[in-house]
Amino acid sequence: EVQLQASGGGLVQAGGSLRLSCATSGFGFDDYVIAWFRQAPGKEREGVSCISTSDGSTYYADSVKGRFTISRDNAKRTVDLQMNNLKSEDTAVYYCAAMVIAGPYGDRWSNRAIYRYWGQGTLVTVSS
Repeated sequence: EVQLQASGGGLVQAGGSLRLSCATSGFGFDDYVIAWFRQAPGKEREGVSCISTSDGSTYYADSVKGRFTISRDNAKRTVDLQMNNLKSEDTAVYYCAAMVIAGPYGDRWSNRAIYRYWGQGTLVTVSS
């Protein structure tokens, strides 16, 4: 059974930091793209960042570049999202998702429709 388990959310003041973690099981970890998405109240789910478990290449949404860092630990089958200098607009439920690498994906990594597996969300609340 494929499972993705997101954790690490919480309440933090603006300017603070949080580290989210996505623990995975049930699929071959080494040839996947693992992504973080987020959904704020009343808004569409949007791509935040993704990482290839094969070569470690990463992509970021413009809104988080320079503040968020995605990383992976293939041995532990986890993908983390370090979030620094958090802003109130980062408040959302954060989800991790996975898709198998089947060719170039750089121009569509933030399209949620291409991700086959999803975890439950973890809530991040940034107070101003």
